[in-house]
Amino acid sequence: MTIHAPYSSPRLWDISPPVDALTPAFPGDTPYRQQWVAEIGPDCPVNVSALTLSPHLGAHADAPLHYDPEGAAIGAVDLRPFIGPCRIIHALACGPLILPQHLAHALHTRTPLPPRVLVRAYAQMPQRAWDEALTGFAPETVSLLADLGVVLIGIDTASIDPASSKTLASHQVIRQRGLRVLENLVLDDIPEGDAELIALPLKLTTADASPVRAVLRPLVGCDGILDF
Repeated sequence: MTIHAPYSSPRLWDISPPVDALTPAFPGDTPYRQQWVAEIGPDCPVNVSALTLSPHLGAHADAPLHYDPEGAAIGAVDLRPFIGPCRIIHALACGPLILPQHLAHALHTRTPLPPRVLVRAYAQMPQRAWDEALTGFAPETVSLLADLGVVLIGIDTASIDPASSKTLASHQVIRQRGLRVLENLVLDDIPEGDAELIALPLKLTTADASPVRAVLRPLVGCDGILDF
């Protein structure tokens, strides 16, 4: 399957799940809450709300501070890893961990591997339910991608490590290798291939993560998201 969309087209592929009171949070994390502090009426011209939520809700970027007590907050990280060419790779029904062999078919192709890799593990991403059996990356897979020049990895599950992990082995490889990570992407309708990723975090100067509005669009000079 090839999606044909000239670069001049305004079309974007939104790969962000909805964020509202029904968005599942990691067990023990802060769910979405919204309170109206001003509402349009005779004495008020605007609606204004106050939000309470974990920065790990919905599509988000982890900061080094999330897994390293001395790590940088998300507002201090370089933005360049979060925008540019990426490769979408399917690893459907691969089990609890994405192993190197699950990605091998898409790593060595006629086109060079971009510095960003997004992996689809779900046939359909559960946007309204928590998945305790979510698929994560095996640490050796993260190391392999880093060896191949990848600077950002993304996944359609809530974590690059299994939900029950206490060691966060793949997060520690991210820390050691200086990679950036996106989690909770929606890749249900995205075929394998290359596209441009745009997923900029907010400049939250003390936070351990940030929500992102992650989108894909065709690469310059290409017909769209390409099959291998």
